[in-house]
Amino acid sequence: MIERDFDIGFIAGLALREKQIQQNYRPVIAVHKWFARRPGTLFRGLLLSEFGSGPLAQTFFESNDLSGIRVADPFMGGGTPLLEANRVGCEGVGFDINPMSYWIVKQEIEHLDLAAYERTADRLRETLEKELGHLYKTRCVHCGSEDAHAKYFLWVKTRPCTECGEKIDLFPGFLVARNARHPKNVFVCPECGELNEVEDRLQPGKCHSCRSQLRLEGPARRGVCQCPSCGTDNHFPTPDKRPEHRLFAIEYYCPSCKPNHQGRFFKKPDLQDLERIREARAKWKKIHPRFVPEDPIPSGNETNRLHRWGYRYYREMFNSRQLLGLEAAARFISRITDERVRGALATNLSDLLRYQNMLCRYDTMALKSLDIFSVHGFPVGLIQCESNMLGIVDPDKGTIVGSGGWVNITEKFRKAKSYCDAPFEVRYKGRRKEIVPIPGEWIGDYRHGAREGEKRKIELVCGDAAEAELPENSLDAVLTDPPYFGNVQYAELMDFCYVWLRRLVAKDVPSAFMQSSTRRPEELTVNEDMGRDLEHFTDGLSTVFRKMARALKPGAPLAFTYHHNDIAAYLPVAVAILDAGLTCTASLPCPAEMGASIHINGTGSSIVDTVFVCRSTGWISKGDLVETPREVAVLVKRDVEALETGGVKPTEGDLRCIVYGHLIRLAIWDLRQGWNSASGTGEKLSKVEAWLHEFGSWEEVRRCLDVDTRTNTGQWRLACDESMAKCGMEHAKVSF
Repeated sequence: MIERDFDIGFIAGLALREKQIQQNYRPVIAVHKWFARRPGTLFRGLLLSEFGSGPLAQTFFESNDLSGIRVADPFMGGGTPLLEANRVGCEGVGFDINPMSYWIVKQEIEHLDLAAYERTADRLRETLEKELGHLYKTRCVHCGSEDAHAKYFLWVKTRPCTECGEKIDLFPGFLVARNARHPKNVFVCPECGELNEVEDRLQPGKCHSCRSQLRLEGPARRGVCQCPSCGTDNHFPTPDKRPEHRLFAIEYYCPSCKPNHQGRFFKKPDLQDLERIREARAKWKKIHPRFVPEDPIPSGNETNRLHRWGYRYYREMFNSRQLLGLEAAARFISRITDERVRGALATNLSDLLRYQNMLCRYDTMALKSLDIFSVHGFPVGLIQCESNMLGIVDPDKGTIVGSGGWVNITEKFRKAKSYCDAPFEVRYKGRRKEIVPIPGEWIGDYRHGAREGEKRKIELVCGDAAEAELPENSLDAVLTDPPYFGNVQYAELMDFCYVWLRRLVAKDVPSAFMQSSTRRPEELTVNEDMGRDLEHFTDGLSTVFRKMARALKPGAPLAFTYHHNDIAAYLPVAVAILDAGLTCTASLPCPAEMGASIHINGTGSSIVDTVFVCRSTGWISKGDLVETPREVAVLVKRDVEALETGGVKPTEGDLRCIVYGHLIRLAIWDLRQGWNSASGTGEKLSKVEAWLHEFGSWEEVRRCLDVDTRTNTGQWRLACDESMAKCGMEHAKVSF
């Protein structure tokens, strides 16, 4: 059972490493972008703790066969619980209201003829090379070769001066590249536009071409930019007109010079580069597109930011060269007769969109393109990065250069599907990394080979799990990662891909791609624009948990991950569990986010999830049924010590979420007797809130943890030195 056999330290160590570079540990996630994926190692650990036949640290690296076990995920998102269950032979059923989620999990799990896929992907790239390849070539400034590859095009937003009409470059700064992955700092001259390589970033000196002073800071600040011609202050953004862009720099790759060249290649665009832009625009004007979406951008928490910049249609976020390539690729894909290969390449095009748009930014430190979803929103910067759509391959080494092209997307997809046929785990012996093949396990609807071969039952439903009709006592487990209570509008973001994808695949799955948007009123996120609040979230979560509880066999687990900075976000969790007639038997910590992630770095957010384990009948450790904040601190100390054995150094934000997990578990235990699920939602939320207020808050537990004091190792020093063993309760059980 999970409560007895889940090894927090062991799984924490694996999950922590996995979340640093998740594609290296679970390559299947590279099928398509999805947000906030939880570690596959965590759900593998939960499955083997519940159904495995030996110590977790042993069975984790062995082949397992859990055929006959039926697992459901009512909020499948990126599909991690279902993928892990499918891999060990479980039957699976997954629900998600978002058609992009449904499509992505379908592509992850469906078996694919990799040889056929690779042949077709190569033909697609060859076709694009013939039609558009010259638009991504540039002249090398060192050797004069015309065959250098433009890697990234850097564009600055512009606007006309309201007074004199001159075009103004909205430069926030003039630094193009730092001297981290390039020998020197690269600056663009604010007067003549030449690129300058300098030693001192803070004192860059004068331009080598026009002798003007180079500057770090640009004129565009806090929505205002002064016109250099007449001195008028011009404000931006302007909702009535979307911004224009001017190409000001290119990072390129010259195969001839590279063996003897230090660092990267940068240049100011020459006349030939500018002529290719004009050529792309002229070609696009002659095209009658069949696959470029005409959809308007609807209002929303995230999309309103696009409206403020004057974007009204999704197609307006792409330049002519990008639109030419995307339309050509879509036309090729639409003619593929093999349905699964066609679906795979349509998925690739959808994923490619993240890099092929005019909202991508250039990382001046890492010297690469940041895709549009590098933060969970629609960031509109002043400097945009256009990647080479074809992608670049080093002719000598065969390695891929740069990011954001077809070759990048198809190669990671190939690795993803290869992993499905032959999954592996990563184990460390000291500092040495070891790839451990797991023969006998595989991911798919049938085993690689003929479709008549070994099959697995997997049912994916593009629909609301609240409307699911599952037979009673039909599930052995429910494993899920519910929606995040907060303003993370995945549907608004995924519409960016959906409006393109549905034009290619709607005929294959018409029921899923019938609507013009992925947005649904039933979504379980807070969305001010759609009038969704705490009670909406609670009602939705409660309905789904009740459906799942009825389908679970007696005593079977419903286990899910959750974390939030605010205890109010946990109230719906408690209500949903109580409404479902379940008891929370454990709250287990596990790393689930990468601390360096752009969207949480420096915010004080937790990287640690709580895994809530719930059952209709069973037992709970008597030592976990504490009655005071100080005793909660003892449990937190135990959890922290377990996490530390896995190399996790919990922050204050992590401690807070661990505490919240225990408080909610205890509230459920005390409130379950006499709980009236028929009461009003507000009344039930208030009841849980009142219990928490009476028991004690995070601040009261915090004082017992002494979290204001750090040791020399950077870990939180815990003032509470009691243990459950001291109380003699660590093995006692209470049945329910």
